[in-house]
Amino acid sequence: MGERRQLINVAYRLLGSLADAEDVVQETYARWYAMSPQQQAAIESPGAWLTRVAGRICLDLLGSARARRERYVGEWIPEPVPGDTRWINGRSGGSAGDPSDPADRVSLDESISMAFLVVLESMTPAERVAFVLHDVFRYSFAEVADVVGRTPAACRQLAVSARRHLRAAGAFATPAAHRAELVRDFKRAWKSGDIQALIGLLDPGATSVADGGGLVSLVFEAVEGAELIARGFVEVLARAPDLDVLERTVNGQPGLIAQRDGVTVSVLAFDVADDRITRIWAVRNPDKLRPWTTG
Repeated sequence: MGERRQLINVAYRLLGSLADAEDVVQETYARWYAMSPQQQAAIESPGAWLTRVAGRICLDLLGSARARRERYVGEWIPEPVPGDTRWINGRSGGSAGDPSDPADRVSLDESISMAFLVVLESMTPAERVAFVLHDVFRYSFAEVADVVGRTPAACRQLAVSARRHLRAAGAFATPAAHRAELVRDFKRAWKSGDIQALIGLLDPGATSVADGGGLVSLVFEAVEGAELIARGFVEVLARAPDLDVLERTVNGQPGLIAQRDGVTVSVLAFDVADDRITRIWAVRNPDKLRPWTTG
């Protein structure tokens, strides 16, 4: 059971859903305990076996997830996770992996950011699995091949293709030094209703996307442009003046949450470039906010 944290770390990055990741881990352990003691004893590395099985389950789920998200009501955003080190500091598993391309390796905290997870959504299931297992968790391509069902050389090419997606989206860009300060300034301007201050914090071509899953009404959905975004956020608080806006770590990065009577009703994640906010993701689907409203 000591591998559980590692498996959650892997499955969440592969699926973008904490609930789905927990289901994968449960299914993985069900398959382990379905074996006889003799079969279990014959497995040289139980941790590697568990990761391989979890990876294969995730690979299968990624194919069906794409179809489910095409039927999803509105925009689909990965499920945000609270700022808890258990989600960003899982130990790397398997072997040390290939030492090649060290500049392309990403740290665990980078690989959990909303910007990173959104780009992963644009990859094929095989690309996503190969990249996450190799570049994030340091598994060798031989080990990745055992999960994906392809040759190590083919898995290497999958990872190369995945890196192209990330570079095209700027996902490897160095986080802005003033990221936390920008988010804090955004909060202050938002709460005071200062539209001009908000516009000044936003990139002119900034985008904002909200995910309600069809379960809550949205004042705005996908919006592009600093002024429209600023006015939309001010309108949110004008319609709901009882909202409390709090600073929180969202997927390892400075973010905000909105609460009503102590219950989290929205989680905001931000992307920053050149000292401006370039993207905002607002998750309002209550099914995705359970980790934020319990405990």
